[in-house]
Amino acid sequence: MKLFQHQPELTSLSDRPEHSPESPLSVHSVTVAYHEKPVLWDIEYEAPRHSLIAIVGPNGAGKSTFIKACLDLIPRATGLVEFWGKSYRDQRTRIGYVPQRESVDWDFPISAEEVVCMGRYRKIGWFRPITRSHREKALECLEQVGMESFAKRQINQLSGGQQQRVFLARALAQEAELYFMDEPFAGVDAATERSIVGVLEQLKGEGKTVVVVHHDLSTVPEYFDHVLMLNARVIASGPVREVFTDENLKKTYGGRLSLLEEVGEAIARAGRGVR
Repeated sequence: MKLFQHQPELTSLSDRPEHSPESPLSVHSVTVAYHEKPVLWDIEYEAPRHSLIAIVGPNGAGKSTFIKACLDLIPRATGLVEFWGKSYRDQRTRIGYVPQRESVDWDFPISAEEVVCMGRYRKIGWFRPITRSHREKALECLEQVGMESFAKRQINQLSGGQQQRVFLARALAQEAELYFMDEPFAGVDAATERSIVGVLEQLKGEGKTVVVVHHDLSTVPEYFDHVLMLNARVIASGPVREVFTDENLKKTYGGRLSLLEEVGEAIARAGRGVR
């Protein structure tokens, strides 16, 4: 007998009052399994609009899997995901994605400018030439992340932090309304981290929603408004000031968290308005 065959198939969230069609992301009863072993179990989540959202949890908690399942990059065993009340296929032009840097073939012979232009393909159209206006937009996005002087540089000649900035510029070039970013701060230098934070704040100021897989718990109160605490299941979600607590951190990390005191101090500093 199949583990998930008893689960009913969902076709729409529109008749469920707990999910608003105005939400940029609504997730209902999503389970993801590899070889019938659940990685995510019965996930229920609705993202607030115009927010910076951190996804936190221990290694193997399913954080990257959550993003990939939302974007139809991996199959879901059960459940439904909607964007503004519609499927990903119907709304994909409104959604941007920055994958983990390690998942990209950085040896591919392409320049930083060409990488960013790839973010314009939905507007350019496949197999159509890149016009001057699109190249100008690409250069503008590179400038936003401090990489305009590297536009003609091959991506394999860039440092890890520089590569991450280029991929961030590519996401900006998409001009999306909802962004998913999978560990954008991983392995970057302080200057790149400041650049990324500046872009996140800019996107929020423009009314965008950004969902970020994040590992540095001490910066969650400083960088984000909302948090999704995940460990195979949703442990807690909501405004950082309300749900990013010692108790929920212990539930999420199963008592293995060694940074609780540091995180607690970060929460206290945020409450005092100190950075």
